[in-house]
Amino acid sequence: MSNSVIELNEKIQAAAAWVSPLRTAIGQIIIGQKYLVDRLILGLISNGHVLLEGVPGLAKTLSVKTLASAISAQFQRIQFTPDLLPADIIGTLVYNPKDHSFDTKKGPVFSNLVLADEINRAPAKVQSALLEAMQERQVTIGEETHELPTPFLVLATENPIDQEGTYTLPEAQVDRFMLKLNVGYPNKEEERAILDRMATTSAIEDIKPVITPDDILRAREVVNEIYVDEKIKDYIVDIVFATRNPNDYNLQSDSLIQFGGSPRATISLTLAAKGWAFLQGRGYVTPQDVKTIAMDVLRHRVIVSYEAEAEGKNSEDIVQEILDTLPVP
Repeated sequence: MSNSVIELNEKIQAAAAWVSPLRTAIGQIIIGQKYLVDRLILGLISNGHVLLEGVPGLAKTLSVKTLASAISAQFQRIQFTPDLLPADIIGTLVYNPKDHSFDTKKGPVFSNLVLADEINRAPAKVQSALLEAMQERQVTIGEETHELPTPFLVLATENPIDQEGTYTLPEAQVDRFMLKLNVGYPNKEEERAILDRMATTSAIEDIKPVITPDDILRAREVVNEIYVDEKIKDYIVDIVFATRNPNDYNLQSDSLIQFGGSPRATISLTLAAKGWAFLQGRGYVTPQDVKTIAMDVLRHRVIVSYEAEAEGKNSEDIVQEILDTLPVP
């Protein structure tokens, strides 16, 4: 093993020392949901926003709040409602009668962690207020542009779109989420443990912070150093291209796909795979890392056609077919 690989592995061990204590701290409040917790941590270290979808009552909001409690950083929660205004999110200019000027009043988006709760309860105009913040880590209020704190991460929850009172997220915004997680029900043992811990009239105790924003930034620097082989890069590009031109890869799903993944999907899949390798304590990405995380990166980026809906197929079916069909390097 070369010295550079040994050095990188040592860097990973040092930079990831907080991951296990963070999981333990979150586990004091959240029972089960390992998939959800691991992907939230992945979003942190990969600098990618995360969208959580599931029916009410599955601890989506509680998971994000618990994660925020474990980090000594600025945290704001925005409850999305039909009457919310863009200024309620990013801020606005307030007239000062004393000197006849306008002062900038910054909104809750000026935080390290922003929980956009039930983001699809507000119309598209309000949802779109987050677009600039999510992509460019800055916000324009009036004629001035303001940088957002570092790190900056949006963790959003939404209810399934077929529920009453929900709006479809604009495609431009959905694409800005690195990961979309489908949160499922706990198993029987987990639900029994939830009953034992949560069936009380007492308030849930907050957990103490175990990491700082600097810990996250150091981890991101190490993630950038993780090695991705040329064949793995080609594999990632093939996966994303197969969502656009399935016929080129002998897939019979061309009529089922309306839009495939954008170049942002390729970037997100690479970053997420590097982050996943980091969480496994490895200094290089394997094809299995890519396959493990591909569904979370692509499920919201593949838009199916009416024909697919008529056949009862969704984006996950198409992504899974691609992963099963494409040769693994």
